[in-house]
Amino acid sequence: MVDKVLTANRLTDGIAVWLNANGEWVVSLQEALVARHAEAVAALEAIGKKSYADNQVVDVAVVEVQETDGVLWPLRLRERIRAQGPTMEYAPGYKPADPAFIAV
Repeated sequence: MVDKVLTANRLTDGIAVWLNANGEWVVSLQEALVARHAEAVAALEAIGKKSYADNQVVDVAVVEVQETDGVLWPLRLRERIRAQGPTMEYAPGYKPADPAFIAV
């Protein structure tokens, strides 16, 4: 089975977030809790549904990742961009994503 993490967008500001091992939504993919078996994925899905129902997050999804040299890499380009930021100059305070991170 492919490793998976739970992601969403924070309801207050739309920022991409990931669920960590403490059950908190964090802004760094590298802090995400990684599910490595079906039961863990089911638990993530249940937590995501509850967080959505509690109006904490929107666009909740379980996404596939791989761990390489201790770094989590989303398998889909969309998720790499969400994890790293925009692919170009966007706005003050937002730097472009690292091209090596989003390369597929």
